[in-house]
Amino acid sequence: MKSKSFFTSIILLMTTFVVVAIVAQYIYFRIDLTEGGQYSLSDATKGILRKLDSPLTVTAYFTGDLAPDLAKTKNNLRDMLIEYDNISGGNVMFQFEDPNSDEEVEQEANQEGIRPVLFNAREKNEIKQQKVYMGLVMRLGEKKEVIPFIDPKSSLEYDLSSSIKKLSIKNKPKLGFIQGHGEPSISAYPQLMKELNIMYDVSDVKISDPSARLSDYKVLVFAAATDSINQADFARLDDYLDQGGNILVAAKHVEGNLQTLSGEVKHTGIKQWLLKKGVNLKDSFIVDSQCGSISVQQRTSFGVMSSSMKFPYFPLIGNFADNPATKGLEQVFMTFSSPIEFTGDNSYKFTPLAFTSEKSGLENIPIYFDVKKKWSLMDFQAGRQTIAALLEYKTKKDLDAKLVIIGNGDFAYNGNGQRPTQKQSDNISLMANLIDFLADDTGLVDLRTKTITSRPIDQMSEAKTAFLKWFNFILPLVLVLIFGLIYMQIKRNQRIKRMNEGYVR
Repeated sequence: MKSKSFFTSIILLMTTFVVVAIVAQYIYFRIDLTEGGQYSLSDATKGILRKLDSPLTVTAYFTGDLAPDLAKTKNNLRDMLIEYDNISGGNVMFQFEDPNSDEEVEQEANQEGIRPVLFNAREKNEIKQQKVYMGLVMRLGEKKEVIPFIDPKSSLEYDLSSSIKKLSIKNKPKLGFIQGHGEPSISAYPQLMKELNIMYDVSDVKISDPSARLSDYKVLVFAAATDSINQADFARLDDYLDQGGNILVAAKHVEGNLQTLSGEVKHTGIKQWLLKKGVNLKDSFIVDSQCGSISVQQRTSFGVMSSSMKFPYFPLIGNFADNPATKGLEQVFMTFSSPIEFTGDNSYKFTPLAFTSEKSGLENIPIYFDVKKKWSLMDFQAGRQTIAALLEYKTKKDLDAKLVIIGNGDFAYNGNGQRPTQKQSDNISLMANLIDFLADDTGLVDLRTKTITSRPIDQMSEAKTAFLKWFNFILPLVLVLIFGLIYMQIKRNQRIKRMNEGYVR
């Protein structure tokens, strides 16, 4: 009797486990306990997926036998696509193909633009080089988007959602980069263009050209002008703002030359134009104790040596306002920059967006850069300086006009030529986020700045790994056995109580 009761309990418990496992295949969910909700989809992604009005097909080309650290990316992709399908109401269909196991599949992947990548993978205590496929193709109607390689270090959600957004957007708003006053063309911003081309139809625009319809542009970008700007061009910009326009001004108001070790003010006319709106670009260089470095050559007894030295004229901006345009940013590296101050009246709304550290100073012009200067706290007594701000006001036609002003013109500039300068990701994110904010489309801001906090697990010995493997296998069985014994003992005690004389239930 006891044996029968025990085995009945075990069978009942195992049946429950099987039922739960079967149900779990159809009801997908996961609990995210990570810092910043790294495995929770953002509202931006959910909005993109819910707007899908036709089926999206995803073909993922992944090598089947991946090393554990690469297989994690594949599993994360599969889990994320399941969530995408659920949220879209069944409009995301996906399949995984292994090019290494089928020549036709490999040829198909290559034709789609997905090539194998040689990857150093750790297997036990050895580093092995593995040829892997880790890419995918998305199709929506007749449009196609290819992600040739899914970098395990990149934001998977951003890669997927931005590609879907690019496929599903029907009428891209126009974005214009102003030309004609020494400004770089859009070809000098390859990193930024990669972000902006998802959402916008981006082009250069000459505001001096009478045929240019500025009202067609959702946002105008006025970046790094170095030549004098005539009043007719400023008048056209004012007309654009009066119609409820949006302008981002990345002002190269001060310029430093490390060859001549001198700095100067660029007299473009932007300062006077902004002063009429209550914003002053100061004629001074920001210096910050939180700064980048430059390479300095020093003569020693062994010859000329290069060494890295802190250079306070290159501030590291790590203080940001609580604003959608700056959400999630950690640090932006800027070179020679000027501070911004508000001098207007209450008809304007001025909102600082980015600041230097509290230990900052100002260096007036004319200036000579002493790269070997011994800096002290006395050099950083000006306090926190505003380096980016938002200006809002009502136009004569009672429309909302917005300007974003930045006291640096080069922070997102890569340069022209064969070897453009690579900018750190937050520099690009700041510029792209500010444009999204002005365009009133902050959907990708949360994704663009979503980062993963590293919590590395210590390497374990093979003996410990084997122990944990068997421990995880045996523990559930032991728990089931203990539960069964406890249940059997409870039933036994109940029977003994019933047999006792005078027992009342």
